Amino acid sequence: MPDRRAFTFASAALAALLGALPVLAVFGPGALDPWNQGWLLAGPLGPDPVQLWLGWTYFVHSPWAWPPGANPNYGMELGTAIYFADAIPLLALLGKVLRGLVVLPQYVGPWLFLSGALQGFAAWLLLGQATGDRLARAMGAGLLALQPMLINRMAGHTPLAGQWLLLLALWLAVLPGGGWRRGFAWATLLGATALVHSYLLAMVAPLWLADALRRIGPRSLLEVVLVPAAIGGALWLGGFFLLQGGLASGPGSDMGGYGTWNADLLGWLDGGIWSGLLPDLPGPDHWEAGSLYLGAGGLALLLLGAVAFARHPVVPPRRLWLLLAALLALLGFAVTHRITLGGARLLELPLPEVLVQRLSALRNAERMVWPASYALMAAAVALAARRWGGRRLGWVLAGLLALQWVDLRPGLAFRHSLVVGAPYGVPQRLFDPFWAEAAPRYARVRAVPAANMGEGWESIARFAALAGLPTDSIYMARVDGAAVAALRARMAELLRSGAYEPGTLYILRDAESLALAEASHVPGRDLLRQADGYWVLAPGWWAR
Repeated sequence: MPDRRAFTFASAALAALLGALPVLAVFGPGALDPWNQGWLLAGPLGPDPVQLWLGWTYFVHSPWAWPPGANPNYGMELGTAIYFADAIPLLALLGKVLRGLVVLPQYVGPWLFLSGALQGFAAWLLLGQATGDRLARAMGAGLLALQPMLINRMAGHTPLAGQWLLLLALWLAVLPGGGWRRGFAWATLLGATALVHSYLLAMVAPLWLADALRRIGPRSLLEVVLVPAAIGGALWLGGFFLLQGGLASGPGSDMGGYGTWNADLLGWLDGGIWSGLLPDLPGPDHWEAGSLYLGAGGLALLLLGAVAFARHPVVPPRRLWLLLAALLALLGFAVTHRITLGGARLLELPLPEVLVQRLSALRNAERMVWPASYALMAAAVALAARRWGGRRLGWVLAGLLALQWVDLRPGLAFRHSLVVGAPYGVPQRLFDPFWAEAAPRYARVRAVPAANMGEGWESIARFAALAGLPTDSIYMARVDGAAVAALRARMAELLRSGAYEPGTLYILRDAESLALAEASHVPGRDLLRQADGYWVLAPGWWAR
């Protein structure tokens, strides 16, 4: 008779494969090649992959600093750390350690494939608490991996593909028992999560807290110290504490704070551009609206779980009550105080402005629905398995997974269109021969006035990165507004006085800066000209 362990291994491997297949369908095998950078930088995926590539390119070629995640050449006075380039610090630090052996131009593609496989495997672990049937676990895992809330982030804000960390947190939280191993597992998970993305950390931490409070006692005292230490140590390694201010601000902060990027009450049902079977419902007016859709297969799973519950109601065991409270709190945070139904404002709860400002550190609140979404689907599997048994459920889930693939074809095809046909290498953005001539003659590149995501930031930063020149033309997840203001004032005074910094190339981004440069530069010494539509001040050009 075949070894039961072999069947279990095959079930886990199938779950991982089902998690990786959507990534392959969207990005193709070429993204796995670390030297293939064009699909990241060609443009359709938006600015976030470019931000990651720039942060990593500077970080890997810079000397080690203190803390290890410091990345001063990308941003100079505005630069802080690899953490705020959203460059998956866990991989960036590892890649920098290994740079003596190999320097990878990009690790996003391998990260996405790994995240897809880990999503399937982590879902398989979680569903093992719902059913012992191997087919049901594998098919259910595939359904939890083929989700718009995951794939949407893969095709943009790539660190947030690490949603397998949420599934591992849910798995730990529902495991019975405790002990010191549980504390070490949580510390490891939260430390790793802190080095992937702060939003994921904000979701995993409440799940740990709920589990820790349930197990509070003398044996858990070490865990109460160990877990915060792991989080703090990981954040320090990534350079998180180098940012002195501006945690509640960042690119797009002019579009509003907490409450602007809310989860709509119909978000799970909104097929948007994802669905070929269900309609596009009205939703909130923000960029991430429409990505909470669970798919026709996911919604059918919830219906199956609801029917099972209606026939045989069950009260969750007391050990899960705090976990349910944490999930509801995250769901409430995502809905925010501005409650919408189909995009229409139903209610706005009054919140003190100081609290809104604090909560705006997690401005994209819609994302906080993810743990509840995964927990709800896992609970539906548990209820259905209890009612009909795992063997029959396995075939039902296989059908729901097939339904999910059929339903999500439009969304998958659209995201595939964003990367298909992209060039292999780094696409050219600046073509004037001036840039190639200027690169070896200067030591740094400034964009004036200073700004986070200022005009032309990507073209300027890409030129500087390829030339190996530090720059303050950046896109960071968060910047210190006071540092931006101080740099703006200093550059304005410098241009006004003509006391230019040695070895600095200035790219002038507004009329005021251009006027100051026109009045202060010395024509026989300095070059002031346009190149690819940008006004450039090259001090000492004619004196070299």
